[in-house]
Amino acid sequence: MQLFELSFVAAVLLAATPILYAALAGALSAQAGVFNIALEGQMLWGAFAAVAGSYYTGSAWGGVLVALLSTALFAVILAVGSARWKADPIIIAIGTNLLALGLTGFLMRVLFDVSGSFSPRGLQGLPKMAFLADVPVIGPIFAGQTVLVPLAFVVIVAAGLWLKRTPAGLRLRGVGEHPDAATALGVNVASYQTWTTIVGGALCGVAGAQLALGNVTVFTENMTAGRGWIAVAAVMLVAGRPFWLPVACLGFGAAEALGFRLQGIGAPQQLTDAAPYAITLVVLVLTRIGFARRNRSRTLIDS
Repeated sequence: MQLFELSFVAAVLLAATPILYAALAGALSAQAGVFNIALEGQMLWGAFAAVAGSYYTGSAWGGVLVALLSTALFAVILAVGSARWKADPIIIAIGTNLLALGLTGFLMRVLFDVSGSFSPRGLQGLPKMAFLADVPVIGPIFAGQTVLVPLAFVVIVAAGLWLKRTPAGLRLRGVGEHPDAATALGVNVASYQTWTTIVGGALCGVAGAQLALGNVTVFTENMTAGRGWIAVAAVMLVAGRPFWLPVACLGFGAAEALGFRLQGIGAPQQLTDAAPYAITLVVLVLTRIGFARRNRSRTLIDS
């Protein structure tokens, strides 16, 4: 088994891309002061909407548009509930995660008269960048990917620069770090938090579209399988800083890609499927331990 070959890099990117989009949604919400753990449900709804949109419009890009818009609308529940009505975002997010799980399964039966999986003949998946096939190094990595894969890194860099270099981005960070001070300066905190959460929903819609129409061309009940929770872990790992998200998400993508390769040499599927989640737990524990030690050191220095 060769790990450091270009096809493995391609597999890592493919696995990490949906998590990257969802993690960016969570990071933006965190910057606005909203702890968003609804990423799992929003991504699942985005995957369903993408497949349904592609099926009804006959276009994969039509499916992406339906996923983007409908998931942004789905995120209104969390946005309005937490930012406008000041309800607990954790409770709302858990409710929307459960709602997405039940609603997608219900709509599969109502709209398509199937259960389990939906992959009708002729369902359009996102096109691959096959025109790169003859380019050395880049071709083996990106020729089998959709354009949403490199676009994820562009969007993350753009979001990071926007937060650091623009007045609107700086105001958003101020809303998250010091909401009372932002209010005193005339900034509408609720409006910033509401729209940031809705934009995050749109990003989760793209994550679901990439998962259901890019990684595969099918919708399966609960097909996100914890990827949204891994995105939440990535956000916590990098403390909501977008520039560091690729490091965390590619690590999780590598764990998933490695799991598939280990299955090829006879490793138990249950063990390899659990690898990304086990790594997530280990990384979070180690990160928390590191933070605790640094905080203790600072306390001793200050005293």
